[in-house]
Amino acid sequence: MPAPPAAVYAVLEHPEHYPRWWPQVRAARRAGDGTVTTRVRSAAPYALTVTLAARRRDPAAGVLEAALTGDVEGWARWTLTPDGPRRTLAVYEQDVHARAPLLRRLALPARPLLRANHALMMRAGRRALAEHLRAV
Repeated sequence: MPAPPAAVYAVLEHPEHYPRWWPQVRAARRAGDGTVTTRVRSAAPYALTVTLAARRRDPAAGVLEAALTGDVEGWARWTLTPDGPRRTLAVYEQDVHARAPLLRRLALPARPLLRANHALMMRAGRRALAEHLRAV
């Protein structure tokens, strides 16, 4: 990313603002308990609703981790490390399982399509985050 880790962290720690810069995150709303419920949709004609609950927020280590519930269940983590002057290597990891009935039925037969759909969303997110960071 074209910004230092602290700047990238400052953007990523607010998932309720992701729809401002990440087109596939169609909506996000922070609840009073600190969770954020999102609606995401990539190329496939199916939107997922996922609630994020912070598990680890460590700006010094550059780690943001959340438990995910809803149409998918599991966890997701961003790890940010310096990558030269004013640049950041942002690594996204997740381990989720389908919970929505349709997703559960399609999980095996449509696995290649679901993976491709997710890859498209993540590539678009990477590009959009880089553009957003250049603009701020």
